[in-house]
Amino acid sequence: MEETDFWEDTDLAQKMTKELSQLKSTILLFNEIKQKYDDLQVLIEMAYEEEDESLLKEIESELNDFILELEKLEVKTLLSEEYDRYNAILTLHAGAGGTESCDWANMLFRMYQRWAEKKGFDTEVIDFLDGDEAGIKSITLQINGENAYGNLKSEKGVHRLVRISPFNAAGKRQTSFVSCEVMPDIDDGIDIEIVDEEIRIDTYRASGAGGQHVNKTSSAVRITHIPTNTVVQCQQGRSQLQNKDKAMQMLKARLYLIKQQENLEKTSGIRGEVKEIGWGNQIRSYIMQPYTLVKDHRTNEEVGNINGVLDGNIDPFINSYLVWNALNHQEEK
Repeated sequence: MEETDFWEDTDLAQKMTKELSQLKSTILLFNEIKQKYDDLQVLIEMAYEEEDESLLKEIESELNDFILELEKLEVKTLLSEEYDRYNAILTLHAGAGGTESCDWANMLFRMYQRWAEKKGFDTEVIDFLDGDEAGIKSITLQINGENAYGNLKSEKGVHRLVRISPFNAAGKRQTSFVSCEVMPDIDDGIDIEIVDEEIRIDTYRASGAGGQHVNKTSSAVRITHIPTNTVVQCQQGRSQLQNKDKAMQMLKARLYLIKQQENLEKTSGIRGEVKEIGWGNQIRSYIMQPYTLVKDHRTNEEVGNINGVLDGNIDPFINSYLVWNALNHQEEK
């Protein structure tokens, strides 16, 4: 950065400045934890030498703070894959369960919004489709913040809800499903060629929550990649051109992830991703009746406070997934 021509390439300079900021943040966190450790050690030695039991509560409090900060640093070290530091684009699709699943999609949308707010991340709705009676059929949300994709990649898969349905007059338990897709918001550097003949571009009127029209013209864009049947949609921009550019960017990112998955399957012989949004394919279950429990079926992480989870407290699941994912990668190597 001290080179005289550093700012001649603005894009490169901004990337390097951002990288420097992230590295400084990690080093600062490490130094703070090291200082906490040293202070805690001095406090323990003092209590031992002076046989002062009154310091035990302070030691316990300081130890808990130290453990929390250490866990934060551990998570940071696990976010080292290629696109972990990027913003995330998260899409929810209601599956088996009709209106109940549309309502479940709306609950998950709120959960991810609340999680992002607690992290200080910005969110923006890129595409939205109302449910026929209530809730959301599908929604695409962009979440902007450091390591947003690295954290949220843990959420990719089918989410299952069991509860007494508010839409069922008989008060019976209902099971519903929503699929969650997550991809990094990669705006450059993707080596993916898209042939014009292999895509279909459709336009439609942009609409917001409650069926309100955002734009009276057909500014929203849907792009279908025919060979892979991959569909992306965007209605956030003010013009059709802006929405088309964003949709193409999303398509490239999704095709890149598909290509990565195919390469992984070839090298490791693992089973491909199951795409059906229904029974037997869930990564996580949220149970409201007859007891309350949220369980991740990959890591076996469990939380009994389902209301807290739905209020955005999903870090225990994210952190356990990152550890599980890192261990799996080590075994593959």
